[in-house]
Amino acid sequence: MSQSSADAWSYPEIARHIGVQPDTVRSYRRHGLLPEPDFVDAGGHPRWYPERIREWARRRPGHR
Repeated sequence: MSQSSADAWSYPEIARHIGVQPDTVRSYRRHGLLPEPDFVDAGGHPRWYPERIREWARRRPGHR
């Protein structure tokens, strides 16, 4: 499965996927609870591939 940078998620997409606000996702990253980004875009924004986030979301503490 090949993914392009256009497929990658930013904070708002991750937030929508797990049902929280984007600031919550930023807080997760600051506290080391989010996986490291797959890459940083040209604007300096971290990006994650959806499958990495889906896997993380299935395993994250408190996930039901």
